[in-house]
Amino acid sequence: MNEEKVNSLLMRVRESSPLIHNITNIVVANFSANGLLAIGASPVMASAPEEVADMAKVADALVLNMGTLNSDDLEAMVIAGKSANEHGVPVVLDPVGVGATPYRTQTSRRILNEIKVNVIRGNAAEIANLIGEKWEIKGVDAGSGDGDAVEIAKLAAKKLNAVVVVTGKDDIITDGSTTYLVHNGHPILTKVTGTGCLLSTVVGAFAAVEENKLDAAVAALSFYGVAAELAAEKTASEGPGSFQMQFMNKLANVSQDEINLHSSFEQI
Repeated sequence: MNEEKVNSLLMRVRESSPLIHNITNIVVANFSANGLLAIGASPVMASAPEEVADMAKVADALVLNMGTLNSDDLEAMVIAGKSANEHGVPVVLDPVGVGATPYRTQTSRRILNEIKVNVIRGNAAEIANLIGEKWEIKGVDAGSGDGDAVEIAKLAAKKLNAVVVVTGKDDIITDGSTTYLVHNGHPILTKVTGTGCLLSTVVGAFAAVEENKLDAAVAALSFYGVAAELAAEKTASEGPGSFQMQFMNKLANVSQDEINLHSSFEQI
């Protein structure tokens, strides 16, 4: 895995415009759709249980986001996930707020029991709570935890038979045996609602064009982080509103040379 692979997968996304089916939360739907369009993918936001099976089977990836969870969305996620599995469509799960309430925890476990998920992306608290490990969660944000996030990620990947992405100051990506750290990104991402959710959809877009989901996730996170760094640099004297606009621009036009110069990840 190297910068050339990051550029190669980004070009595949831009050239093939994969259809990404999102069952996501009301807070981030617009931001996620615009972000997918910016990177060259095609978003569809379909959550009616009556149509999600048909939509999932023609999509190139399915992204399930538990942000504003309700019973109708849960049923839609299960139906869509089963259809995606049946038709060989990769599934990405963003278990927003798992551990914050029993309902979210029970829901995530039902999804994982009934659907084969290829990639799971969350913060350390969400991933820990997903597998029954203790880690404080504050609303939908990671609280304090004294566990080893790398070991939690590896354990989750093995237990859930999926590529696990734990986002934080350094992002951890692992399939349980091979593990990467991605050092790209910027703290201002935490000041804009939906940047984590959009990241999950971007992972979905990269997973749509790459069989090796570990490589797809590493490439997606490094690309996304580079775009954030460049946008933050350009809007350093302004604030999160200006950053959000410039971040969307950089997702659309970050160059191969910029990725070669700024991409930073390592296998550990």
